[in-house]
Amino acid sequence: MKKFFITGLLCILLGITYMYKEDFVRVYNRYFVKTNTVVTLSTKNNYYRNYNFNFVQNTDDFSPKNVQDLYNIYYTVINAGKTNFTFYCPTSYTSCINDVKYLANDQVTLSNINNFVHPYNGFKHIETSYDNTGKVTIKAYHTYSNEDIEKIEEKIKQIEDKLKNDNLSQFEQIKKYHDYIIDNSVYDSDRSDNNIIKYKSDNAYGTLLQGYSLCGGYTDSMAIILNDMGITNYKVSSDNHIWNALKIDDKWYHLDLTWDDPVTQDGTNLIESDFFLISTDKLFEIEKDEHNFSFEVFSELSNN
Repeated sequence: MKKFFITGLLCILLGITYMYKEDFVRVYNRYFVKTNTVVTLSTKNNYYRNYNFNFVQNTDDFSPKNVQDLYNIYYTVINAGKTNFTFYCPTSYTSCINDVKYLANDQVTLSNINNFVHPYNGFKHIETSYDNTGKVTIKAYHTYSNEDIEKIEEKIKQIEDKLKNDNLSQFEQIKKYHDYIIDNSVYDSDRSDNNIIKYKSDNAYGTLLQGYSLCGGYTDSMAIILNDMGITNYKVSSDNHIWNALKIDDKWYHLDLTWDDPVTQDGTNLIESDFFLISTDKLFEIEKDEHNFSFEVFSELSNN
């Protein structure tokens, strides 16, 4: 009888533990696990950009209090070129892990955050792991290898040595780079139309070193040059397209090399400038469907 009683009591205790396991975990975390560990970002690579935007800002506080803090942590970590980074959800932020879970699976938001960093620090894939103690680890897989960056930088230097002219205005200098990239690459129709992949046309390597490009290649190439020029910029994306936005004299402009490099029936290589440093109003006058971007994310472009 005593054994049955003890067995029954154990079953009841196990049942209660299972029913209230999340409460027990929270109590355990609060009193026995150091989830409020102070975390710092000790190093940043050469492509870190000290830019803050309306959607995301660099931070040195890695103890989040809300969803915006999580966005800022992800942005700062990616912007610094980190491949692995761990932070902790404080016990006071009770929905933190749930918010992390949601963000980890929100590919649209993660992709948008990726648009605000230097292309060399951008990721092609990102993973988030977390546990009930509040520990969160971000692992980023970068788009560009060190070898790719070395070759692209060598090519960029050749271009800048050839085209850079201190007597030109920023508009004129950007136009020279715009025309050079378009004149020395063609749109990769085989890849876009038939999924025939011969080149790295979705990034700057394909555009600058192989001469074939998709919108991602045009945009990354221009972003790298704009960064070298010290011009604040980011990549703007819609559902099916990506292009550049940049700030000159406190005003934001659109710059779309893809649409300025039209595919012609006879293969003629044309350079257009309809999408060269234009306002949002002008952009929507010309073409709105492929450029239907989020004003919530890219809000700097809403008032021009």
